[in-house]
Amino acid sequence: MNDSPQPSHAPVRPNARFMLSHPAHAVALGLGSGLAPKAPGTVGSLWGWVSWLVIHNVLSTTAQGLLIVCAILFGWWACTVTARNMGVSDPGSIVWDEIVAMWLIFWLIMPTGFVGQLCAFALFRFFDAVKPGPVAWADQLFKGFGWRGGWGIIFDDLVAAACTLLVIALWRWL
Repeated sequence: MNDSPQPSHAPVRPNARFMLSHPAHAVALGLGSGLAPKAPGTVGSLWGWVSWLVIHNVLSTTAQGLLIVCAILFGWWACTVTARNMGVSDPGSIVWDEIVAMWLIFWLIMPTGFVGQLCAFALFRFFDAVKPGPVAWADQLFKGFGWRGGWGIIFDDLVAAACTLLVIALWRWL
């Protein structure tokens, strides 16, 4: 894989054809959820929530954790390839990072009812969109193209997930 600092083409606006042109694109674009014309990060997060409800009922807790680790590593590759092919270092249409972050949050808070899940979703969206403190730091840490940039796409969402989990833990503790 070429780790060049800049792609050699103009930025590409993703569509269904682009998504289906490479398996990495389909993964990074959240099987199409990242193609939403408005708020693709929110749509991807919702897809993460809905898909987790299926995963939660099918896999054991250990298998869920293994799936998340594999999804992070596989997603790193998919986000790296897709960002390079789009010619944008951290495009909003890449939503695999939101999906995996939601999976991580729900893996650690389940079982919880709808209100708890909704609060977790809202907290994550707040941390991911507003990027306060540590999330802003994480967002700036790994920039650019190549493997470093691909990791950066995922890393800030993992930090947003950690912040979400910290707030939930403090809320339960108080």
